[in-house]
Amino acid sequence: MKLTQSSILLATTLVVCLVGTALAQAGNRVRRMYDPNTETTVKGTVEKVIEIGKQGRTGTHLTLRVGKQVYDVHVGPTGYVAESGFAFSAGNQIEVTGSSIKIGGSDAIVTREIKKDGKVLTLRDRQGIPKWSRGPRQTY
Repeated sequence: MKLTQSSILLATTLVVCLVGTALAQAGNRVRRMYDPNTETTVKGTVEKVIEIGKQGRTGTHLTLRVGKQVYDVHVGPTGYVAESGFAFSAGNQIEVTGSSIKIGGSDAIVTREIKKDGKVLTLRDRQGIPKWSRGPRQTY
């Protein structure tokens, strides 16, 4: 009986450590995508709103046209966007400030702030840490 309890305790501890490590690495990957040195601000028209992910854990992405340039705008968790009183649809005129990156050869922006209709949605601080995570551990 003691061997079984000890084995369960050891296995549980191992799983908690592995999950914690995996979450930390995922968070670091996203934060590495946000580089304050590549921060840019663009104004354009939303062409498409895309929710990526599984039900309950979706992220909002926008296809934004700025003149002839098209960006994949990584906004943040759909729930956080909605709770902040924001919604996006095709045709919206917005201003996006964020880190300009390339993903699969395409231009993308990891958003820090979006301005729409005189309102401001702040998604990350100036270092790229998401506002919804309340710290560096949980990221999108």
